[in-house]
Parts: sequence; C-alpha cells; structure tokens
Amino acid sequence: MITLQCLLEFQSEGDRREVLDLMRRFSSAERYGYQRLLEGWTREELKKHLTQVFQINTRYADDAVLKASGILSSCRKRGQNPTKVVFGGRGLFEKLKKKHLNGPRREELEREWKEKRQGNLYSRGDRSKRGNLNLRFVWIEGELYLRICVGERRWVYAKVVRPVKREGDKWIGFVWDLHQAERTGKWFPYNVELKLRDGEVYAHVSVSEKFPPTVITPENGVIGIDVNAYPFHLALAEVSRDGNLVGYERISLHEFLSADRDKREYLAWQVAYWVVGLALQRSRAIAIEDLEELPKGRRGDGFPKLRQKLQRWVYRSILEKIEVLAKRHGVAVEKKDPAYTSVIGKLKYAPQYLIDKDVAGALVIGRRALGFEEELPEAYRCLLRDEEFLLYALAELEEKVKKLKRELKGEENEWRRKAIKARLKATRGELKTLKAHLRALQSGEGEPASQRSPADRRKEPVRGRLSGRRKSWRVLSAALTVPVLEKFSHVKGTVRDFSPLRPVLVSGDWERAVRRPVPVPGAGAAVQVV
Repeated sequence: MITLQCLLEFQSEGDRREVLDLMRRFSSAERYGYQRLLEGWTREELKKHLTQVFQINTRYADDAVLKASGILSSCRKRGQNPTKVVFGGRGLFEKLKKKHLNGPRREELEREWKEKRQGNLYSRGDRSKRGNLNLRFVWIEGELYLRICVGERRWVYAKVVRPVKREGDKWIGFVWDLHQAERTGKWFPYNVELKLRDGEVYAHVSVSEKFPPTVITPENGVIGIDVNAYPFHLALAEVSRDGNLVGYERISLHEFLSADRDKREYLAWQVAYWVVGLALQRSRAIAIEDLEELPKGRRGDGFPKLRQKLQRWVYRSILEKIEVLAKRHGVAVEKKDPAYTSVIGKLKYAPQYLIDKDVAGALVIGRRALGFEEELPEAYRCLLRDEEFLLYALAELEEKVKKLKRELKGEENEWRRKAIKARLKATRGELKTLKAHLRALQSGEGEPASQRSPADRRKEPVRGRLSGRRKSWRVLSAALTVPVLEKFSHVKGTVRDFSPLRPVLVSGDWERAVRRPVPVPGAGAAVQVV
C-alpha cells in the first residue's frame, strides 16, 4: 500500500463545520468501540450500537470498529497493555498533565491534543462502490473533489488541493487511474482517512501499489536476513542456490537508539535501499523472518539496557520497507518461520564456518527459503545417545543452578535479583528438557526423530517430523550451551565464540571441547585447563 496526502478546501464554513462534527462523532465512536472490544463485544453487535449512539451510518460504524480492532491487535502484538492506550498520543497526554505548563504553550498543546483525539474520519475502499462509498473522489467541471457523506443522501464536496511535488510523484499515477476508472467503469478500491492538523483537514489516500514482474528469484540464491537486538544490528548471509554460504555482511543499527521517530523512519529507508541494492548487485532474492511478535520486556525484569533497545526496536518497519522496495525492483522476497533458526545456526553453522551466531541464523533463514531441511549432523545424533555426556551435561546444569541460587541469596539489589531470577528460570528449563530426554533414552522410548531421515534434503518440511526435529535441537542446545560453551569463567553474558563446538561437530569429541585452552587475561597465550 502507498499513502498519498492532499489538502481539502471547503466551499463554505457551514460545510467545514458539518464535516468537523462528523469527524468528532467518528473519533468518539472509535474510542468507545475500543473499550467495548476490550469487554468482549462482537463486531456485528457493536456496529449496530455505534450507529444508534453516535448517529453515523453503518458503514462508518463498521470502519470505526475496524480501526479500533486494528489498534487493539497492534497493541497486543507489541506486547503492550491494551488498557493503557491513550487516544491522542501518550506524549501529549503526559505533557498536559504537568501543572506548571500554562499560557500559549499549553493552549497550543491542548489544540494539538484535541485535533488528534477528535479530528479523525476513515472509510475503507470498495471496488463495487466506485472505489469508496462514504469518501469518494469525483470530477466536477474538470477539477477533483472529495465527496464526503455526512448523512443519509447528504454530501459535502471539498476541493482537492495537491500540487505535483516532483517528477515521478505517485499522485500523478493515482489521478490518472481515477481518470481511467471514470472513463472505463473499472473501479479500484482506495481507503481514505481525514485528519485535522493545524486547523486544516487533510485526506490520506491509501491504494494498492502496482509492482513490476519479479525478475530475481530464489533460483539464483538468496540473501538471508536475521534481526538482532544484542548487538543491535542486521546480519546478512549470501547463500548460493545449493545452500552454501558465499559471504556475509552486518549493518549496525545503533544510530536508531538516539534518533527521533522521523529520523528512525529515514534511517530505516536507508537500510532498505542498502539491502535491496546488494540483492540487485548479486542477483539474489531476499529471505526474511516472518515475525509476528517480539517481546519487548517489562519494567522491573532486571534487563533495563536490553529493554531500552527493544522498546525502540524497528525490526518490523525495516523488514516492511525492505519487502516493498524489493518488490518495486523485481526482487523476490521469501518470508519464513524464524523458529529455531538461531539455535540451528549457532550449533551447526557457527562452528562450521567460524562465524557468529547472528550470521549463522541468517544462513539458516536463507537455506529455509531455498527449501532445505536442517537435520542434525551425525556427530550430534551420536551425542544425544551418549549417556556419559548427557550425565556430565546434567551435572553442569545442576551446578549452574546452585551457583545462581548462591548469587541470588547474596544479591541485595532488587533489579539485579530479577535478572538472576530470569537466568535461573531459563537454566531450570534447560535442566528439565535434558532430564526428560535422558529418561526417554534410558527407558528405550526412541531416538531423535531427525535420525530417521537423510540430512539436508531440499523439499518442503513434513509437519509430523518437524516437531520431533525441533525437540532434538532444543535438547542439544541445553546439553551444549552451559556444559561446553559456558564452561569457563571468561565467558561473560551472551556466548559469541562457538569454535569449541567444532571438534564435537566433526568427530563428536566432547571431552576435548570441555578441556579446551582458555584465554587468561594478561597471560598472552592460552593455557590448558585440566
């Protein structure tokens, strides 16, 4: 969808006041409908109720419910409390709460608050209704007007003021499409939303964008993209058509942390242009994560710095811009389920290619877009049947639980205690997973599902085997992360070095991995820990 803006010029002050009153009633219906949705009302019963209470037609009432449900859905996807939504903007609300604010500055903020809270009107497009039923563009004596339905068979006509700003302005194409629809009768749907800003009424028109044919497909290979909050960056992996890693790049996003909303939007487009430019240069399609929701943390979880990054996380905006820009240039975009891509990447490809887990995750996303299944390597499958190793890993996890309990007992800072509790909970989860696997192995219930199929087959995954395969990866992660990668005290925070897994991956030699040389600060060379 592309959105275009134009100014509306009313023929009389009476017309303007009538439209502003309709915008006020629609905005009230939207807020009222949002509260009723929280209470569990259905769309149909709410539509009838809004029509009677706010004296708007059923189409406007349904659109008000649609807008309210969109806000509710978006709020839930972001992990925010839907009961805390502030219509009109929380920023303005917080400023107006300050009692010392007065005079012209307060009057300006109150006007802006009122406009944002009460100055909205929306009508969705409909092909069968000549493009839009309630807010329709019409031609009168060669000039473009917006016909606004303000009552039963009553309309207000507002002249559209929109100069062409530059060559290639998409407004030219939209006006041309309106001319063609008027001439041929082949209408297209367009959504229209009216907004009041600085005393003027603006119309925001959204239409489906027409994309050129796709010329760069996954048959040429892909560029897999993995989004990461720590460090704050995008990881890109160039994957050949046979599933091998060709090269990789990283794009830092730290500049987003100190930028305001407009600058973040600009930076997101810059990133999108860079990624699509790389795809065009290498003739590769793009593979991204199909992310629905990313937890942004909660106050008091013990991880304030990470939460600050997540709250300003623009992953969805960046991926959407990459997708749109790629389609404009004929580059195919594959959206894939991101489940277990990080686990598979860090355990299988990070030690194999000696790359970090983020690039390895991007590689898995790229391979998944090419249709490759990720099977456990033979050495890992043997490891999951090695009872001696599993008992060793179990002991290491139990020791970590004891260590975290001691830290928790000796820590007095409330916020640090919460961070320790989070790590303790995660470690207990890994311990539970490993114990369940060990019990199943000792009872002879079976072996990893991935053992029963050839490795790395290029086809669509089979749903029945997928859960078993993912369970094997989860067990393997619990067995290797703490016992091997976090074995020594020099590891702080997130593990970034996965080279110790290489002897395990190649030959299954886990004993060599746990006795690996460890760097000692100030000692120069690595020393052997016995």
